[in-house]
Amino acid sequence: MLGTPLNWSTDFATAFFAWACFLCADIAWRRNSLMAIEFLPARLPASAQKFLRMINYAIISAFLLYLMVMGTWLAWTSRVRSFQGIPEISYSWVTMSASVGGLLLLITTILKIRGEFRQAKSAPAPRPDVL
Repeated sequence: MLGTPLNWSTDFATAFFAWACFLCADIAWRRNSLMAIEFLPARLPASAQKFLRMINYAIISAFLLYLMVMGTWLAWTSRVRSFQGIPEISYSWVTMSASVGGLLLLITTILKIRGEFRQAKSAPAPRPDVL
């Protein structure tokens, strides 16, 4: 409309959307705003709930490590490919969002694990009943 073609606007929006997905997932994970089903875990004792959380964090961490490794491999193998036919932009800029997003999410997961251990240390020890 203004005499400037917007041929690449959809392509750039696609690239920025890939980055936005991972960045927003990290923000939601840090704020505990992700969807969760707590019907069964809420009925378990506190120690079992913590055990399930730690198992969940371990599974998430393993997946994020895999995502980082494979995302880096994908970025490396696609470094010579141009993004959507734009010769100046490598497809690696888009695929690297998986590795960087995985790293950010892994850092958040590690912070959550550290928080679990700090919370356990700061909790007062149960007092034995005195007769």
